[in-house]
Amino acid sequence: MSTQTTDVPRKSRFKISKRALPYVLSLPALLVCIGILIPFFTAVAYSLQRYRLSQPWAREYNWGANYLNFMTDPSFWNTLKVSMTYAFLTVGIELVLGLGIALLLQQRSRLNNFVSIMLLMPLMTAPALASLMWKLMTNPGFGILSYWATLLGIEDMKWASDPSTAMLTVVIVDVWVYTPFIMILLLAGLRSLPRQPFEAAELDRVPRLFVLWRITLPMLMPFLLTAVLFRVIESIQQFDIIYAMTQGGPGNTLTVFQVEAYLNFFQSTNIGRSAALLMILWVITYILSTIFIKNWLRLRERARGDA
Repeated sequence: MSTQTTDVPRKSRFKISKRALPYVLSLPALLVCIGILIPFFTAVAYSLQRYRLSQPWAREYNWGANYLNFMTDPSFWNTLKVSMTYAFLTVGIELVLGLGIALLLQQRSRLNNFVSIMLLMPLMTAPALASLMWKLMTNPGFGILSYWATLLGIEDMKWASDPSTAMLTVVIVDVWVYTPFIMILLLAGLRSLPRQPFEAAELDRVPRLFVLWRITLPMLMPFLLTAVLFRVIESIQQFDIIYAMTQGGPGNTLTVFQVEAYLNFFQSTNIGRSAALLMILWVITYILSTIFIKNWLRLRERARGDA
């Protein structure tokens, strides 16, 4: 006799109701949010305290005195000026170079694809390691860049060790590392643009400069804003390149927010002032992000309306 076996599907032991499913799926995001908010509110609490590791017995709430002291503190205003200058220079130069390279590599070809991949190599290097590499190349004694500067007639180029050229040096390193990021983002945007307006302009023999200003850049604006947003946030929070190159020096030439907060925490052991600096940096970042995102949403709505 032959026995026939039928496969009976096993019922799952665990069932989740449809009402509970959204909450279960959002649980990882909730855990990440909690993991972010706990350190954030801890820093807020520290910023409202007079708290030094060297004097733990004198820890007390001063309810905003750290922020009020910044108003009359020249070192704080120098930190604000240096941070904004650094962000403006790096983002501006990287945007121009990234857009120019992306326009040159816009046409799809094996050569352009290979060049775009090779240009991504600096972005794959850790910024701290890139800074150490550039520190060796700019060494006044044996650095290759110092040797080239001598050949060009620039004697005794001190690079990051001179207050007059320290900003230039770290900006060059930042541009070398992060220009490929803007380049690849804008290149993806250029290659995703519709071809019809450009084909019509080509048939009408419209000058290329006019096409760039009146067609390419307006259509590329959402990608430009995205690139600028990411780079502004990263530049204004810069730490690794500047600290690896100069530790914020010489003097207070390159004491951006992150470096100043780090020095206050680990050298001066002034946790209250360090946390207050980071809170001000967070406020600046939040304001800039809000401005860029609102403009990005406005451009997207305009694009939808035009479509």
